[in-house]
Amino acid sequence: MGNGIEIGPNAFIWVIFIGFTLLSWIVGQQLKRRFEKYSKMPTANGMTGRDVVEKMLRDNGVQGVKIGCVAGQLTDHYNPVNKTINLSQEVYHSANVAAAAVAAHECGHALQHAKAYSMLSLRSSLVPAVSFASKWMSWVLLAGIIFVESFPALLLVGICLFALTTLFSFVTLPVEIDASRRALVWLKSSGITTFESQPYAKDALKWAAFTYVVAALSSLATLLYYVMIFLARRD
Repeated sequence: MGNGIEIGPNAFIWVIFIGFTLLSWIVGQQLKRRFEKYSKMPTANGMTGRDVVEKMLRDNGVQGVKIGCVAGQLTDHYNPVNKTINLSQEVYHSANVAAAAVAAHECGHALQHAKAYSMLSLRSSLVPAVSFASKWMSWVLLAGIIFVESFPALLLVGICLFALTTLFSFVTLPVEIDASRRALVWLKSSGITTFESQPYAKDALKWAAFTYVVAALSSLATLLYYVMIFLARRD
């Protein structure tokens, strides 16, 4: 006889869910504070986010990339389909360290695309399958759990779909880290950031990267939960 407390699958997923929700909130708050702080630090040359992108593209000889402005906060992204760098309004128009870091990071994705960076190519190739999986996996997983005893193969299909989205999350990590690396190297070499401001740009992008790490680990933990349910049916 043991006095240890056993944690079943349902308790496990709640512990994981609450833990990662809390961790995600903490990272999000830290990211918000960093960007608010570094948004008050002007760039030495007064270049806005759009100016930074234009110069970074020009310095790296990349052509054919459009620059757009989108609504929202931290909604900045690069679209490889139409080769467009979309900057949030605050980043697009502002001339500060935070805006420069974000703009250079998104431009880093454009450089990856132009130089056929393997991990970006892999992520792009996964997009159609991941879009399909994201559309159907919740329904398939729900039905799979309900009919796990009579039709376990359905849950297995749902697990495979979820595994695809988890894989996408982990493939995204090196893509984001590499884009930040390219951004920081260029910001320093081009003089956009100085000896004093470079660590701030690095810190801002570090916390942005943490959001992807948390998302990937959360997805992996949830995947393991579904696998536990599938295996437990045999007990």
